[in-house]
Amino acid sequence: MVASFALLVAAIDFGTTFSGWGFSFRHEFESEPTKVFTKPWPGGQLSLKAPTSILIEPDGLTLHSFGYEAENKYADLVANEEHETWFFFQRFKMKLYEKQRLGRDMVLEDISGKKSLSAKKVFSLSIKYMKDDFMKMLQGRTFGCGIKEDEIHWVLTVPAIWNDAAKQFMREAAQGAGILQDKLSIALEPEAASLFCRHLRVEKISSDKTTLSTFEVGKKYIVLDAGGGTVDITVHEVLSGGKLKELYKASGGNWGGTRVDQAFTDFLSDLAGSDVMTKFKDRHIEDYIDLLRHFEVKKRDICPSSESKVTIKIPQTFSDLVRECWEETLQERIGQSVYSSQVKLVGDKLRIEASIAKLFFVSPISSIINHVKALLQEPVNKGVAAILMVGGFSESHMLQEAIRNDFPNLGVIVPNEAGLAVLKGAVIFGHNPSTMSERVSKYTYGVNTNTLFRPDYHPVHKKKMINNKAYCTDIFSVHVRAGETLVVGQPQTEQSYFTISYYQKKVIKDVYATLQMNPKYIDNPGSHRIGTITVPVSGVGERREVTVKMIFGGTEIDVECHEVATGKITHAIVDFLT
Repeated sequence: MVASFALLVAAIDFGTTFSGWGFSFRHEFESEPTKVFTKPWPGGQLSLKAPTSILIEPDGLTLHSFGYEAENKYADLVANEEHETWFFFQRFKMKLYEKQRLGRDMVLEDISGKKSLSAKKVFSLSIKYMKDDFMKMLQGRTFGCGIKEDEIHWVLTVPAIWNDAAKQFMREAAQGAGILQDKLSIALEPEAASLFCRHLRVEKISSDKTTLSTFEVGKKYIVLDAGGGTVDITVHEVLSGGKLKELYKASGGNWGGTRVDQAFTDFLSDLAGSDVMTKFKDRHIEDYIDLLRHFEVKKRDICPSSESKVTIKIPQTFSDLVRECWEETLQERIGQSVYSSQVKLVGDKLRIEASIAKLFFVSPISSIINHVKALLQEPVNKGVAAILMVGGFSESHMLQEAIRNDFPNLGVIVPNEAGLAVLKGAVIFGHNPSTMSERVSKYTYGVNTNTLFRPDYHPVHKKKMINNKAYCTDIFSVHVRAGETLVVGQPQTEQSYFTISYYQKKVIKDVYATLQMNPKYIDNPGSHRIGTITVPVSGVGERREVTVKMIFGGTEIDVECHEVATGKITHAIVDFLT
């Protein structure tokens, strides 16, 4: 089903730290694209979304709760010493980015580190919660009555820097949550945010009133999507008809807001000792969660110009553990630390000098700034006029000020509620996915193939006899090269492949990716097998020909197969999780 025929588009923004859903009807989109309804989450003082936390019952199959409710219930279980058999997961999305080789059998350790569950199950239950929560709300609204599930198109957001396996993993998790394959689109997070901001009026934009909606054809801008886990950076150019073109392949890294949280907990470990922090998290998870919630609020108010001390309430259980581990008070530990003149304990309040609190931001912000500087040096990005900052971490005064200071000649665009730009943009994408007309390939993609052996050209160790003929194996047959512009919906290079055996019913090709422009063999350094294509063939006989076109321009790869003898066209799926 094409999303444009849906009466309603619903999007799920599955984030590292916070997640949420939003939607709009077709008629609302046509009259005002940015009119997207998002759920106001109970207890959501920290975000307009819910924490990406899930509590699963002891059977390992049944969802108990999600978001704030999950965190609060698990804290109660710990307090009553009833938590040992339950499964609690928090901020687990980054595992898909960190994992070198993803598979369907991947497992996740819960917060205790002593139990694990299928990662697919954890992600599916999380998506199912948000899907069911949305459907419950929809059926409870007067205008929602009568809407059927097959009239809804779903959009699921993923970081643009994720690999193909991670995207497929999320698609399969969504299908496990009950979303049909033909009712689901994958949206790349910085693209979604860019689409949303292209529709915003000037009065909806903060900072210097620079706005994407007034950018004429040919204008270039950087999309800086700084979330809780990853930072996604892409470069877009405005085309005629309101369309957008990706100029430079998506890039980024693990520089999101959780790095600031990690710096804060590392700071507490320096003060109290790593053993204290480990025991604090294990024994008093409710206080640990409350401490991070409290810091989440405080860190949003930290700004470069402020010299005010940052005050953090320290749970009594933390102070008790310091005494237990060191036979000293927390006050005494602070006095012996390198922070003795910059940190004070007043009652149960930790008073931290602004200069120390600002250091929590240094590492991730430096990584972001250096990466943007490197991008601006690329010839294709010459003439970039602005930086669009979206995502929850982009609401940080520290990051905003650093961007403005380091790039004074560029306009800086920070939409109101930057943390919702991806979610609302994903709904717009669901209604009109063709807005992105061109993307750039991050890798050189191809498949393994054999060719007739040439003694003067091929290395002898790759010679293999098949049906009494000499072939060279492990040839990297290129379909698209890294940095190549990909027009959405148009296939890239067509390649022909042939059966070898007489009764062969399918051609199986491994798919490889590399950053090299002209790989010769699949075992070249830097080349990795990333998936498999299975192409059906009919009839009998040797060297039956199948032409294969890979269509890379969308957010996922499509493979069109043409059987030459019969004219039959099929669409194959690249399995990136084998």
